[in-house]
Amino acid sequence: DTGNRLRFQLELEFVQCLANPNYLNFLAQRGYFKDKAFVNYLKYLLYWKEPEYAKYLKYPQCLHMLELLQYEHFRKELVNAQCAKFIDEQQILHWQHYSRKRMRLQQALAEQQQQNNTSVK
Repeated sequence: DTGNRLRFQLELEFVQCLANPNYLNFLAQRGYFKDKAFVNYLKYLLYWKEPEYAKYLKYPQCLHMLELLQYEHFRKELVNAQCAKFIDEQQILHWQHYSRKRMRLQQALAEQQQQNNTSVK
């Protein structure tokens, strides 16, 4: 159904926007997190945590943000630009650590495969 597909695409895009702390700060400063209907919508979007939906996400950190947005205290803190900046910096540090760790694992795997290939010959 075209309507369901459009809804899926819109909700997918919106959920992934939640990975951006600056966007969360924007929403907080404009009062969206004080709107009960919007907060209920965030609760409804928790279905994205299910594997059948989560597999479509490019930015899985959005699920963590969606989970944190269920807490009023977190929503209130997002009004502060320093809070958004801190979250942004933590995401970058996490990404850098993950990238370095992944590169080391790939190098080790490549070395192991090379050793296996030379020992087979």
